[in-house]
Amino acid sequence: MKEKVVNLIHELRERSSEPICAYIYDLDGIRQHVSNMLSVMPAQAGLFYAIKANPDARIIEALLPLVTGFEVASAGELLKVRGVSETVPVLFGGPGKKDYELELALSHNVSYIHVESLLELRKLILLARERKKDTHVLLRINLRTDTLPQTKIQMGGRPSPFGLDELFIGEAISLLEGADNTHVHFSGFHFHSLSNNLQPDVHADMVHYYLQKAAEWKSKYDLDIKVINAGGGIGVSYDDTPGFDWQRFTSLLVQTEFPSGLEDVQLYFEPGRVIVADHGYYAAEVVDIKPSQGQNFAVIRGGTHHNRLPASWGHNHPFYVVPVESWPYPFPRPEIRQGKVTVVGELCTPKDRLHTDAEVESLRVGDVLIFEKSGAYCWTISHHDFLGHPHPEFYYITGGEYQ
Repeated sequence: MKEKVVNLIHELRERSSEPICAYIYDLDGIRQHVSNMLSVMPAQAGLFYAIKANPDARIIEALLPLVTGFEVASAGELLKVRGVSETVPVLFGGPGKKDYELELALSHNVSYIHVESLLELRKLILLARERKKDTHVLLRINLRTDTLPQTKIQMGGRPSPFGLDELFIGEAISLLEGADNTHVHFSGFHFHSLSNNLQPDVHADMVHYYLQKAAEWKSKYDLDIKVINAGGGIGVSYDDTPGFDWQRFTSLLVQTEFPSGLEDVQLYFEPGRVIVADHGYYAAEVVDIKPSQGQNFAVIRGGTHHNRLPASWGHNHPFYVVPVESWPYPFPRPEIRQGKVTVVGELCTPKDRLHTDAEVESLRVGDVLIFEKSGAYCWTISHHDFLGHPHPEFYYITGGEYQ
């Protein structure tokens, strides 16, 4: 893949004299990666892609024949998926669904709505009854436990705006079984307790805990549970920390004995980052190199308005250098040899920083930096129009060719 990316950079340099700034998505790589993931999953498991990681329509199209469906967290995301397919299964989550979003979920036939509060459930029961539209729900539960793994982002096991507190399950079931509810059908539970977990053994233990809790509630409330959605939260390493071992995780799932009464339940997963992160690249040309009080700064054509992830997560984003030999100016070319450099963007803020004190053998103005692992939460979460700089170009590798 590195060779393909380097070749594209040189092609782009030949086409234009403007500084290079682009995203490159390897659709072939994403498809192969997902095929590998599916090949080791348990028979009763389903894989949904959480499009919040990257809602690019070309990525959704590439995944459409492979995944069980897609997870969305807004009306906008729902419409993106429905713009690609009117029939693919969709899970609709998110803690602040408005009435129009619930109505849209009903009209676009989402498979399951993740209910996150009693108010949301009451609204959905009312809207579904008024529109005479049947729908199925999974109750998203915020567990009261201190046994969840600790990661950078915790969404459950503590006070949280996400999900329904475990104490209110009984009230939610009463609403679903009440006389006022004619069209909203309970199908199971949804859990999403953390983000960016890199420990497969701990993740498998967490899923097993979900199953145990669901079995407990099944018995307590006499429930017919068809689906347990174990969420996403599977991480990607952006440094030397070992990444998540998907094959190890799924092998542990295969060995998991489902609790009594849940033997036939469908077990859903809705990862995002782990599906696309390694198959996206952000390319940005160095437009200036300047020493300042003992440090070197490389300014790129781009920055955190295109790739906010390193600033958001507080990490140094991995990159490599593509040397570009052409230099059109009559004066010397700024260069760093065998030194450290901090990579910053073109914005008027010191927070526009992608890597601090990177060791480089050689870096010159006009060379292009390729930020790897830029397929997830990079372009999507960025403040694209701050200062009005042009957006990057987008390129896709599919069938071995660039588009």
